[in-house]
Amino acid sequence: MFLFRQRKCCLQRSSLQKLKHDNYCELRTLDSNMETASQDAPPRTFSIKLWPPSESTRLMLVEKMTINLSTESIFSKKYGLLSKEEASENAKRIEEVCFASANEHFMKEPDGDGSSAVQLYAKETSKLMLEVLKRGPRLKEEAVAEADFAEKPPTLAKTTFDISGGRRAFIDAEEARELLSPLTEQGNSYTKICFSNRSFGIDAARVAEPILASIKNQLIEVDLSDFIAGRPEDEALDVMRIFSSALEGCKLKYLNLSDNALGEKGVRAFEGLLRSQDSLEELYLMNDGISEEAAKALAELIPSTEKLKILHFHNNMTGDEGAVAISEVLMRSPLLENFRCSSTRVGSDGGIALAEALETCTNLKKLICVTTYSVWRPNSGFLKLSKSLVDH
Repeated sequence: MFLFRQRKCCLQRSSLQKLKHDNYCELRTLDSNMETASQDAPPRTFSIKLWPPSESTRLMLVEKMTINLSTESIFSKKYGLLSKEEASENAKRIEEVCFASANEHFMKEPDGDGSSAVQLYAKETSKLMLEVLKRGPRLKEEAVAEADFAEKPPTLAKTTFDISGGRRAFIDAEEARELLSPLTEQGNSYTKICFSNRSFGIDAARVAEPILASIKNQLIEVDLSDFIAGRPEDEALDVMRIFSSALEGCKLKYLNLSDNALGEKGVRAFEGLLRSQDSLEELYLMNDGISEEAAKALAELIPSTEKLKILHFHNNMTGDEGAVAISEVLMRSPLLENFRCSSTRVGSDGGIALAEALETCTNLKKLICVTTYSVWRPNSGFLKLSKSLVDH
């Protein structure tokens, strides 16, 4: 038995060596006439490059490989014999792959004569031929599946989870469990969530809490706008704290807390979430009841806005003192491009503070401050701002 196995291994090695030898010989044939001519002719100062092979040589190699792959051999007896069609497909694929590899090798040493590229070409074709021979013929089902895969590329995994499209209504624990079930699937790829337009109570929030905590490390966008509508203040604040705790520590680029009548209490209810953010690029706080105290809380609780590009907090009751607090946030936002503060009851003093802060935002491209108090009065802060924008 040992002698039989030893003889079998020897046969396999000799077959591989023959493949390499045959492929190399086929490639060398390309230049045999050139070499003969050069021997008969007087010495010249030029050299002959062996690479790249001509198109006819490449086609000839494909034909030879097709014959070798579809001819009975020690490998076909063990692994099965390839049909001529399958052998031809494999031969074309092998030649294209190996030619590209050898050509890349040749490009890295352009001063050479190409002999090393020819050797690599022959070696790799022999190696891949052996792999095909050992794999044997594909089953019909496998071939069909491969063709289907080529025609129908795999569907990209869903990255956005959005429940805002349903009716605007309260959501209870049972419905929350059903709606959020896709987020519990193992290996899901959700990076963006939108819970807008559905009002969460305490029970629904408690269902959402462990689910959100389990995926928070993969989230980059969170939309919690209008998600406590119609709830009593105490319940709404508890819901905010639950969501804040569940999401604390996630690295968001986008956060939308609009339409929640936050006020100072609501802003502080989101303290855990806000304090943990250092990569925000977009922050939306529209129609949130952002008073002077709420604005001060925001400036206190958002530790870093160095990457912030968009800040919208229009339709609030910020006032002058609140604008001064927001200006502190702007001073820490060198990349800001888009700022909206319309309908925020900001007067001249607040406008001047915002204008001076925005002068440091050299990337500012869009500013909306329509219907802000005292916009067009003499010495208005926003007239100062318009001058600073012209100067940018």
